[in-house]
Amino acid sequence: MLQSIRIFRLKPSLVFVRLGSKSTDEFFESLALKSQQISQLYQKSIEGLVKPTPVKVMLGDTTVTDQNTFDPEAVGKYYNSILVKSPKWKSQGITSTSDEDLRRIFVKLECQIKNYTILWHMALQYHALLYYKPDIKVQNIQKELAEIMDNTINKEKELAELTDSMIRERLEKMGYRDLGEQKLFEVLFENDKMRDEISTETGKKTDYDFKAKDQRKKELFKELDNLLIEAYTTTSVLIDENRLVTGEEGCVCTFDLDFVKNKKKESIFDPKRITNETKQEIIHVLDDIIKSLQN
Repeated sequence: MLQSIRIFRLKPSLVFVRLGSKSTDEFFESLALKSQQISQLYQKSIEGLVKPTPVKVMLGDTTVTDQNTFDPEAVGKYYNSILVKSPKWKSQGITSTSDEDLRRIFVKLECQIKNYTILWHMALQYHALLYYKPDIKVQNIQKELAEIMDNTINKEKELAELTDSMIRERLEKMGYRDLGEQKLFEVLFENDKMRDEISTETGKKTDYDFKAKDQRKKELFKELDNLLIEAYTTTSVLIDENRLVTGEEGCVCTFDLDFVKNKKKESIFDPKRITNETKQEIIHVLDDIIKSLQN
């Protein structure tokens, strides 16, 4: 299970506080227990939201199969419900990111208590897998695309042979005989008029409209794109932010405690400076989160 609170010792009197790990300090130990309780409640909610649901999908070879997925929008709605129930917390809202097939939805909140700020980070990282809708259109489009590509290759080969024959015939009339490929290329490269005339003549000798077929091919690929669907995979396992950065699937729930000095946050401070009154307020804020997640 993720330890969502850690206390890193830097000097005898200074610490970096991420709530969650065991501590000899009674106050930090109480915060660790509360943050772990929040993480467990959060994990339980995420577990229900990402429970795999089977759907029918079509593979690239048109095979229809079952694939598990979940609804990322439901996770976004869950985060939004937490924002609604947490008026004391400030947030920039829910954010989604996409890096190819790796997706992330997260929200960051903060709550000001006297000269301290609690930072709360929740996230879910998952992967998106592309499939086709189980639709006969996919097979029909792929069949038409294959026919266009095969016909185009055959016609291009025929046209290339015809063009080569016409070029050699034209060059022989001009006095060029038995030219190698390199010399043939050089002559054509230097004679724009000949290239244009041969291109026009070969175009008249084929009824295959390359331009129209290319346009049709683009239309078919677009139709295929419109038949794509995404299935999503993840896990409700709690991970830390390091594992989040490396692309692992899972959910995050962490708390940090910062000291605010001259309107600037300091993540390293002397915990002895926290007054009893402030400690009680911090505990109360975490208790409110526990209550809201239990409802």
